[in-house]
Amino acid sequence: MTNNLAEAVRAQAAQLGFNLVGITPAKPSPTLAAYQAWVEAGMYGEMGYLARPDRQARRQDLNVIVPNVRSLIIVALDYRTQPIPASLLNDPSRGRIAAYAWGIDYHDLMTPRLQELANWLQAQIAEPVQQRVYVDTGAILERSHAQQAGLGFIGKNTMLISPRRGSFFFLGEILTTYEFADYDQPAPPTMCGSCSRCLQACPTKAFPKPHVLDARRCISYLTIEYKGSIARELRPQMANWIVGCDVCQDVCPWQRFGVQSQESAFFPIDHDRAAPPLASLLTLDPAGFGERYGEAAISRLKRDRLVRNACVAAGNWRDPAILPLLAPLLHDASSLVREHAAWAIGRNFDDSSVMLLQQALQTETEPSVRNELQQSLHERSAC
Repeated sequence: MTNNLAEAVRAQAAQLGFNLVGITPAKPSPTLAAYQAWVEAGMYGEMGYLARPDRQARRQDLNVIVPNVRSLIIVALDYRTQPIPASLLNDPSRGRIAAYAWGIDYHDLMTPRLQELANWLQAQIAEPVQQRVYVDTGAILERSHAQQAGLGFIGKNTMLISPRRGSFFFLGEILTTYEFADYDQPAPPTMCGSCSRCLQACPTKAFPKPHVLDARRCISYLTIEYKGSIARELRPQMANWIVGCDVCQDVCPWQRFGVQSQESAFFPIDHDRAAPPLASLLTLDPAGFGERYGEAAISRLKRDRLVRNACVAAGNWRDPAILPLLAPLLHDASSLVREHAAWAIGRNFDDSSVMLLQQALQTETEPSVRNELQQSLHERSAC
């Protein structure tokens, strides 16, 4: 078996449901210097774990993770499922969720399969090997290593793009001390040519230049990772995105080769899982959030951040009909929710919105919320 083990690994990975697999030597990432420059520029926002010295040490030397590591096995799993009608996704009365979060949490699906592949590999080898499995959790530059393993190239939108499948897939990897007799050839560093559709289409202009993403302006970061108050100047650009964003992937010409996922667990149970009515989100309490999204990929947001995002989308809808659902949020237990509800109410052009803001200002004590109430009232008076 060991003479053809690399090919056997590829076959076993396919049998486990992975759509792409590549094997590459465990060498330093060719994009390490660019990543360090990105960190030094502060573009990671509040994702402090990306800049931690101990994690930087792992990215620089994979032996810190697995001593004497020799190889990386990189797998990809498609997640884009059946098309959702554009009329539904673009309906301003609904929140829009990125395709990766339509189904269950991908970690729960991929990690056991990847561990099964690692266990299978160990069973094929006479001597014991040390291995580590990651699914989007390790301190390694997985897209760069995936490019080295031949899975695809890095696009100007910083995504790994497969010329055969587009970019709607998850990555996972096995670090192993086993040294294969042959490895996959790297993919080209990039195949974008003169195309810059992704850079031009980004609603918040989060790409200061090709291949560089400023997370602080990225809708995916703002709606998922960021726990604070979303900058007022960015809120109008977020449209109805409430969890993630697919714009820079959707516009990419390579998506014409995209493949629909066959994983039923990634399919939305209904259209509301991809584009829920804002009215259903603005009334969520913590218990309701857990009941609805407990096993979903967006469960990590928790209730307050999801309602914050729904308030931004409601503000961009600008329909007075939503005011009765926004008004109670001015007294929500979360100051984060109260602040964004105030902004949304200020954006809904109805005479009653001024009264709601004024009444809330009389009792509000949190400085950030008071500031938002005052700014919203000032903007309404200037109309």
